[in-house]
Amino acid sequence: MDKVPDSASAPGSTSDRVLDGLARLCLIVAGILLVFLIFSFGWLVFGRYVLNDTPTWIEQSSLLIVVYITCLGTAAGVRFNSHLSIDFLREGAPRVPRAIMHAIADGFVILFGAFMAWQGGLMVMNNAGRPIPMIGLSESWRAAPLVVCGVLLVIFTGANLIKRWFSNPRAGS
Repeated sequence: MDKVPDSASAPGSTSDRVLDGLARLCLIVAGILLVFLIFSFGWLVFGRYVLNDTPTWIEQSSLLIVVYITCLGTAAGVRFNSHLSIDFLREGAPRVPRAIMHAIADGFVILFGAFMAWQGGLMVMNNAGRPIPMIGLSESWRAAPLVVCGVLLVIFTGANLIKRWFSNPRAGS
């Protein structure tokens, strides 16, 4: 299911290239973190069963990394429209209802992203003084990806909405 992003198939505006680059950067960072996660679990297994000395920091760092991978991947999926969706009803509808359904779905994603960024920001501020056990970083690092993901969801969905509505006004989708 290798879906090429719509914006990558045709030359786009500068804003499209910047947003696509930002989404690709999210995927690159998530990929690097995934490789680190795999190596750290390899070290965990090696430490536990070969050295008989379990590295205690790996569990907490892995939980932190999984949050970053998930949030960055989610944001990129929204930009490239590659997230899982069941859209046969919407795509089978006539032009006007289809455009309305797209707008409603985009509105919900924008609201969700804004709420996620807002609540994540509150969590960042409220947990700044608490350390994560075993690794010593502030608990704010756990909530920071929520802020980043929320902001990116708003930006990416807003850009997709604007592109859909103004690139081909007759199609409406």
